[in-house]
Amino acid sequence: MFNTAIRICGNESDAEDALQEGFVNAFKHMDKYRGESTFGAWLKRIIINKSLSTLKKSKQFSEVLTSLNEKDHFEYQWEDLADPTLTVEAIKGAIKGLSDGFRMVLTLYLFEGYDHSEIAEILGISESTSKSQYSRAKEKIRKKLETRKNHE
Repeated sequence: MFNTAIRICGNESDAEDALQEGFVNAFKHMDKYRGESTFGAWLKRIIINKSLSTLKKSKQFSEVLTSLNEKDHFEYQWEDLADPTLTVEAIKGAIKGLSDGFRMVLTLYLFEGYDHSEIAEILGISESTSKSQYSRAKEKIRKKLETRKNHE
């Protein structure tokens, strides 16, 4: 869950705060857990919400939402990134270098398994914006990794 918080918040300090607040909030409101999903899924949703709240406090979240609502579309295959010379650190660095909006959508979709309608609800954006931002995030990562490869 800490990794989820880091990917959303963008740094360890804010992620630690979000994680701590999320756990405190979850245990304070344990009586609200209805068993409709696993406890882990319920807790993860709380951590994601706290991470988003922390991001809102630490940055101008409206700037992030504005960038999310830009409507650029890129089409290519994610598999185009297949390169045996890529390292985990290079990929992590490319993801960390994304703007908050791109990183949030990519994290929620790719790493946390939310679909675009769920992401839209969590972030207060449209489903098409979520899809667009996911595509744009992948394109930015691809370009960063290509640039890295060309400089080697």
